[in-house]
Amino acid sequence: MSDSKNFEVLTAEPVRLAHSPARRVRTWSQEEKTRIVTETFAPGANVSAIARSHGLDPSQVYAWRCQALESGMVAPLAEARIKPVKFARFDAVASDMVEIIIGDVVVRAGGDVAADRLAAVIRAVRAA
Repeated sequence: MSDSKNFEVLTAEPVRLAHSPARRVRTWSQEEKTRIVTETFAPGANVSAIARSHGLDPSQVYAWRCQALESGMVAPLAEARIKPVKFARFDAVASDMVEIIIGDVVVRAGGDVAADRLAAVIRAVRAA
């Protein structure tokens, strides 16, 4: 048995694969950030869905929202008192049409109406 001790020093450099695409760093203008953050404060907005629709990670949009709130540039809306919805009658039927009765107003919409458009109509009726 020998008393001498040997060791090797290994050095390495990162390996760049030829077939892997380089990650592109995107920059967003302040106007684009403001537009995206504004979308997230709409009633009923889904921040994750909005982020994905713009090709962003939801955590990035949440960070932008926090920055906007901390800077005082935006403030969350105070919760408005919303009257509870009461159903006088609910009939389930197989149809391509939905009928919503709000007070004395009847809203009829086909299955091809976008949900956000229908929600806007309902809000307008309730506000009237």
